[in-house]
Amino acid sequence: MAGMLQMRRSRGAASGFLLVLLGAWGALIPFIGPYFHYAYTPDAAWTYNTARLWLEILPGAAVFLGGILLMIATGRHVALFGALLAAAAGAWFTLGTILSPLWNNHVTLGGSPVSSTQFMRIMEQLGFFSALGLVIVFIAAAAAGRIMSVDSGIRAIETAPPAEPVPAAETVPAKTGPALTLPFRRARTEALPRRAARNEDTQAIP
Repeated sequence: MAGMLQMRRSRGAASGFLLVLLGAWGALIPFIGPYFHYAYTPDAAWTYNTARLWLEILPGAAVFLGGILLMIATGRHVALFGALLAAAAGAWFTLGTILSPLWNNHVTLGGSPVSSTQFMRIMEQLGFFSALGLVIVFIAAAAAGRIMSVDSGIRAIETAPPAEPVPAAETVPAKTGPALTLPFRRARTEALPRRAARNEDTQAIP
């Protein structure tokens, strides 16, 4: 069971690093954005209010923490918690200003874009809340899917039992018995009849 909860640290490192950057951006941009004319009201650097705490600082910190957990986690449950935490905070970046009138006497929290052109006001809306939240949710969901898509990142190494020695082939002694010997067979000689032998002797005398 412990092996199933383990994962390689590199599995969530890239997603975690991106989430750390996005979380830092979301939490710090309301304070440093006025330096380069990219801000929501109040457009003064390092100005704190309750709206920035609930809509930007806390969700940015949650995304940052989720990214850190993804980067350092070696357990699947810890990494999955970090991904889900970042996804929830990203959703809050997108939906927080829309839902804020429910507890703020029907007044939207977060202020309004300060740029003079319509294009830059749209960019501020996207960079502070809408697009930032969508990108965070996408990266966190991809990380969660990557963590859950495999059985386990690190599998326990099973040691195979030593192979049993193969028994040597048994040598069966050959059965021995009395040797079978054939009787000696004498050469057969044909003897000529005596009469024929005498005739041959008579013919031989002149």
